[in-house]
Amino acid sequence: MKKLNRKDFTFPERPVRVLQFGEGNFLRCFIDWQLDILNEKRGLDAGVVVVRPIDTDFPPSLNTQDGLYTSILRGFDEEGQFQDQRRLISAVNREISVYSEYEEFLSLASLPDLRFIVSNTTEAGIAFDEADRFEMAPPGTYPAKLTRFLFERYRLTKGDPDKGFILLPCELIDYNGEKLKEIVLKYASLWKLEEGFIIWLEEGNTFCSTLVDRIVTGHPGTDARGLIEELGYEDDFIATGEFFHLFVIQAPEAVAKELKLPCPGLNIRIVEDLKPYKVRKVGILNGCHTAMVPVAYLAGQDLVKDSVEDPRIGKFISRLIDEEIIPCLGLPEDYVKEFADSVIGRFRNPYVKHQLLSISLNSMTKFKTRLLPQFLNYQKTRGAVPPLISFALASLICFYRGERTKDGRVETYELKDDLCFLELYRELWQETPGDAAAAEKLVTSVLGQEDHWGTDLTKLDGFVSLTTGYVLDILQKGMEETLDGIFKC
Repeated sequence: MKKLNRKDFTFPERPVRVLQFGEGNFLRCFIDWQLDILNEKRGLDAGVVVVRPIDTDFPPSLNTQDGLYTSILRGFDEEGQFQDQRRLISAVNREISVYSEYEEFLSLASLPDLRFIVSNTTEAGIAFDEADRFEMAPPGTYPAKLTRFLFERYRLTKGDPDKGFILLPCELIDYNGEKLKEIVLKYASLWKLEEGFIIWLEEGNTFCSTLVDRIVTGHPGTDARGLIEELGYEDDFIATGEFFHLFVIQAPEAVAKELKLPCPGLNIRIVEDLKPYKVRKVGILNGCHTAMVPVAYLAGQDLVKDSVEDPRIGKFISRLIDEEIIPCLGLPEDYVKEFADSVIGRFRNPYVKHQLLSISLNSMTKFKTRLLPQFLNYQKTRGAVPPLISFALASLICFYRGERTKDGRVETYELKDDLCFLELYRELWQETPGDAAAAEKLVTSVLGQEDHWGTDLTKLDGFVSLTTGYVLDILQKGMEETLDGIFKC
């Protein structure tokens, strides 16, 4: 069967208008999918250059398929009608590696039509590291790489404010655009870059905060062969996801004009303040994902759908939402409850085979951004720690042991997080705690990571003992029996 390549199609050569940091499934099934539709329906005429921001050759480059790939979106629309949409995405022109092609990366700053910069480097990606230097090729963090690129643009255009960018970060942190701008300015100060560059950053560039919402499961795995037979061509980069999507951009109306919005079939909203959307989505959908992963995976589940349909785990998620998340979001209950009900329905989508392990990437940071705000709000307003979020954290601590028992067999699995957390847990889990004192020492070490949590969680009354008890129960009884004890299933 023929492999995807542009010679077999008549796609137009589009000018590079978008620089995209991140080659992963989400951006390809969300941002690039939307750009492809805007190109077709609204004449945006935007080609994308994808920048691989980390030093790895896996997965292979999109260049092996001339940037082409297929998105497959399945699920129910607002009218309850099932949708199955397949689209051959042609918006991506090529991919480059910032590590092996650094000079080529910088040269992109000279492209006259380049206008948008998008990114998805996970919650841990928008970070500052004072060890980064201007002369590094490249600097380590995404914001440092971006600062270097922006300075190159400033230098080549002699500070022309009309040659700045609209930046659309998609990382799931509060006001990601404002945070990204703050760190870029911090690097400009650290590197002692000229004042004119600072003025150009402020006057010529628009850092938009965004909210993104679509469950993307990525490569279809065992279903790939059948889908390829249906499509009629080989595609190593098929990206699957749910039909639902929402893209909220906090920006002036001029951004809508440049994106040629509105567009039929796209749910893109330009708003003055995205906070209500952000709080609702991150707290419920992303918070549930992060709480679910360690509980469900240690209970022997592998997929989100199977997890929410398990009576124990389904009850855990429902009570977590109703008792500890919704009351602590500070939003009207009907507005939040309706969204929560829709989220559970999306989790049950039989066509979205969302692997729990794929959600587990950077779980320590995800727990902090997605669940800790509700945890602290609950503790502040009720004078006690929330038992279910506490149980989720205890489960996460056990998850970082790197092994589970399924069908009577011990399985090991790969943990993916920042090296500092992997090393912390590797040291803590050298031996399985055999008694309460040892378990308490382990728990205290995790909860006492003040630099990470932003506060010393060991000082919260009863939190260490509650979490320690949960950890011991999970280790000694197993996840299913522990859940039975909590909920009397």
